[in-house]
Amino acid sequence: MASIFTKIINGEIPCYKVAETEDFLAFLDVNPNTKGHTLCIPKVEVDKIFDLDETTYSGLMAFSRTVALALEKAVPCNRIGVSVIGLEVPHAHVHLIPLQSMEDARFIKKQTLSPEEFVAIAESIKANL
Repeated sequence: MASIFTKIINGEIPCYKVAETEDFLAFLDVNPNTKGHTLCIPKVEVDKIFDLDETTYSGLMAFSRTVALALEKAVPCNRIGVSVIGLEVPHAHVHLIPLQSMEDARFIKKQTLSPEEFVAIAESIKANL
């Protein structure tokens, strides 16, 4: 059965897309730690990040870096945190989280944003790519 991320890749589930290449997709987390929390995924469905082949793994990290640099310009923050946990969705993914403090990286306190806020953030990140 396809993961929710594969369904997003296939257009079966909508997302707030930030960036896309032939091999990777970045979109806003709909249950974000902070405003701008973005997920970067490979388009190939592999459960664990270290099970990705070396080329895909390296490509995902390079893609995530590009998105993180644009995210940092779009959302005021002290830095962009990077987290790979992978327990919630069985599809390798990288969390990019705008951080003001360590609390923002804890996955405990979530932000609620309107659809309009998600669209505005996604457009701002895209403009900085």
